[in-house]
Amino acid sequence: MHELSVCQSIVDQVVAIANNNHAQAICKIDLAIGPLAGIDIQLLEHAFPVASAGTLAEHAALATQQLPIKISCQSCKRESEARANHLVCSHCGDWHTTIISGDEMLITSVELDVKEDAHYV
Repeated sequence: MHELSVCQSIVDQVVAIANNNHAQAICKIDLAIGPLAGIDIQLLEHAFPVASAGTLAEHAALATQQLPIKISCQSCKRESEARANHLVCSHCGDWHTTIISGDEMLITSVELDVKEDAHYV
């Protein structure tokens, strides 16, 4: 289950963001995941409590959004959405396409708990 190592990487990144902003805790992490990213969202959500235990993200909510697959047709030069097992242009039907998006995983936002009256030296 590589989703645990993916979660550990996410936690490392958001904890670094939290530390840079002098946060007390991480409240929420929003992720956008394409179907071609090779990530099982359900396994990722199950692995998150293990990866975040003992960190600033321990009590954070993890929200995931699935992104569509978008392709560009080399023949008609138009963009369209496609299915993971059918990367064919919806305009002309050609299979000579390039994936534009749908293979990524992005941290789209991180909600932090930051004390506004804290003074840092």
